[in-house]
Amino acid sequence: MERIRREKYLSILKNFKDQQIIKVITGIRRCGKSTLLEIFQDYLKENGVKENQIISINFEDADYEELQDRKKLYEYLKTKLVKGIKTYIFLDEIQKVDEFEKTVDSLFINKDVDLYITGSNAWLLSSELATLLTGRYIEIKMLPLSFKEYLSAFEDKTDLSRKFRNYLRYSSFPQAIQLFKINPENINLFLDGIYNTILFKDVMQRKGITDKNTLERVTKYLYDNIGNRTSMKNISHNMEGLEKNNSYNTISTYVQALIDSYIVYKVNRYDIKGKEFLKTQEKYYAVDIGLRYYMLGQASGKDMGHILENIVYLELLRRGYEVYIGKYDELEIDFVAKNTENTIYYQVALTTREPNDDNNSILERELTPLKKIKDNYPKIILTLDDDLDADFDGIKKINVLDWLLEN
Repeated sequence: MERIRREKYLSILKNFKDQQIIKVITGIRRCGKSTLLEIFQDYLKENGVKENQIISINFEDADYEELQDRKKLYEYLKTKLVKGIKTYIFLDEIQKVDEFEKTVDSLFINKDVDLYITGSNAWLLSSELATLLTGRYIEIKMLPLSFKEYLSAFEDKTDLSRKFRNYLRYSSFPQAIQLFKINPENINLFLDGIYNTILFKDVMQRKGITDKNTLERVTKYLYDNIGNRTSMKNISHNMEGLEKNNSYNTISTYVQALIDSYIVYKVNRYDIKGKEFLKTQEKYYAVDIGLRYYMLGQASGKDMGHILENIVYLELLRRGYEVYIGKYDELEIDFVAKNTENTIYYQVALTTREPNDDNNSILERELTPLKKIKDNYPKIILTLDDDLDADFDGIKKINVLDWLLEN
């Protein structure tokens, strides 16, 4: 299978190579974690690392089932270490090993070990592990393919609009590209496998949930309402068959389990004027729009405004931002993106054109919240309109495909 080089993630691994720090790669199943490790191992070999210096175990592989016992795993790894030179250890889907953090901690103190681990559930970095390894790991949060990465898999880079539609409809999971090139009709079977594995293994088994029907209804509700303000109360009001006293806690448990499995992302609201985080009416976004099509059917493609928001949100995460929904008085800014150096405000709209309205009220609606903010941070409107690089008193309007493909 063709491997797509995930240069951003790869560069992080290269930068931290041989550093006395554990590299923890997290993300939804099938987003490319294992392939990333394979590509990095090839890089090591190309740069003088010998085969016997690399130990790689994927705990999804039945051949390694016996090593899911942490003591047996540690004894096995000890016998493989090369004394006096660096040994690179890759432990893929390590959450399948009970009390794996104790083995990880023991390996960490060996200065001749460079350690890389992956997991498909946020439980990997639960409070217990985080406490044990405080200051000794970095987390690399991996997502399915960006549009730029998706495009790199095709020799023909023309007709971006059509390719973007395919990117949305036929999924951003790396393997989906190979299936698309063979027969797009097979993609739903692939997504069905991902969806059911996550629900059964990462959510129900991990959290001890037995009510699959209610869990699926909660998942579909969140996917159907991407970009809408939501609360546990909203969800429970739309869920029949739950006891009233338990519905709120049940829904909260299910939603958190979905977040922990990386199938859903929660975005909190931020009061820009009051400079405080708000505890209610958060929004949720899907990890992959193709998965949303699979779950909700073709009609879900009509909600292109919120789909575009979803794509922008995930891209901001890829670029290393913390992302919030902005509130300014009663007005809303789609995204406030913050990192250590900068803050950027984004509005996302399918179009700001309104042919039959000379006042262009759509554009004004998007501009108004941004104009209210008096600081000097960048303010951007992202849209599918093709009038490039428009500027409204310092507020830039940019075509979203250009923005997704920029360096």
